[in-house]
Amino acid sequence: MKTELRRLAEQLERALEGEAWHGPSLLEVLEGVSAHQAAAHPIAGAHSIWELVLHLSSDYGLILRRLGGDGRQLTKSEAWPTVPESNAENWNESVRLLKQLYVELRRAIESFPRERLDEPLVPEPSYTAYTQFIGVTQHQAYHAGQMALLKKALGSLSGTTARGA
Repeated sequence: MKTELRRLAEQLERALEGEAWHGPSLLEVLEGVSAHQAAAHPIAGAHSIWELVLHLSSDYGLILRRLGGDGRQLTKSEAWPTVPESNAENWNESVRLLKQLYVELRRAIESFPRERLDEPLVPEPSYTAYTQFIGVTQHQAYHAGQMALLKKALGSLSGTTARGA
């Protein structure tokens, strides 16, 4: 029988890696996206794919920070880091960091004390651990949907169909 913590970690995994019921996982959406495409703004006023990847990394970091007892909110620059120079090396590093923080967060969720799920991680904000664990997964799915739309927009601008979106 799966524990509630295992189920939470599994939902985070599905939303990032695959077999998500809602559609393509985040990594499935990112498949085939170049640094140039990731940095592009095909929809006026919308974030780029790269900006969203960095934002999700900061979100994972926020929950990890709260798990460590640090309740500070993210600053604007932490929540929305600046995209580095647009090249393949920097893009690959941004995706690698996202995956690394995901692994750390998943392990932290799986090893979290079950009896503390209904308690806040830190005094402020007073969201329970459960709410934060499921919330980070929902947040990831929300932005994966945005990335899928951005990828489609990129495909329509170039006259090709964006694969996986």
